[in-house]
Amino acid sequence: MKNLFKLILNTIPRPILIRLSYIARPILAFTLKGNQLTDPIDGKSFKNFLPYGYEKQRNNVLSPSTLSLERHRLLWVYLKNETDFFTSNVKKKVLHFAPEQAFYKLFRNQKNLDYTTTDLFSPLADVKADICNLPFDDNSYDIILCNHVLEHIPDDTKAMQELFRVLKPGGMAILQIPQDLSRTTTFADDSITDQKERAEIFGQYDHVRIYGRDYFDKLRSIGFTVVEEDYTNKIAPELIEKYCLAKGEIIPVCYK
Repeated sequence: MKNLFKLILNTIPRPILIRLSYIARPILAFTLKGNQLTDPIDGKSFKNFLPYGYEKQRNNVLSPSTLSLERHRLLWVYLKNETDFFTSNVKKKVLHFAPEQAFYKLFRNQKNLDYTTTDLFSPLADVKADICNLPFDDNSYDIILCNHVLEHIPDDTKAMQELFRVLKPGGMAILQIPQDLSRTTTFADDSITDQKERAEIFGQYDHVRIYGRDYFDKLRSIGFTVVEEDYTNKIAPELIEKYCLAKGEIIPVCYK
């Protein structure tokens, strides 16, 4: 079952996988129903979560109901507890890159959000756009969500500049990436072309770098004010376990 799940994730194109997941989710959620683990996004509980990963699978990380991973659940808890994302009486303009299924419908239905999604390929994107050449005016959005996108972008400097450009003064951008916090500097090597070798080194064959701790300073060099939010240190240990969060994951909360 584990190998079959891995094969499906690695061989089916993502747009098709997104559509198939709408059928599979209710079946998975019913099969794994229990009370050991809880997805904070929808409040449903399960006896365990599903494995997920490419070359290196992680056990107990993919929620059967929302298909959220650790980073999605951590972001949800942060937005709910530390911001007015869900409660603001003033409508906020939100730009969401590569929208995750875990969030898409929930954010779309938020009455206090003027919500736009964008991506080059996702069927969930309102606007098909290149992150390095966005078709949006300067200072357009109050909130930008761009999670696990920049590691795919060869010119991430240009992408960061575009994100900064379209964010309103005083606005907030959350720019999560896979990050090796033991690395001082970001690692990239374009001479590695074998897909299997790239997957082993970079985590996925289509990742172009492994970000180190210098990621935050690169964002600052673009103009962002960056808060390195180690939010799992502010959450009760029992909730980290119950929600299956990644202890020590940093949320890059960026302001203009």
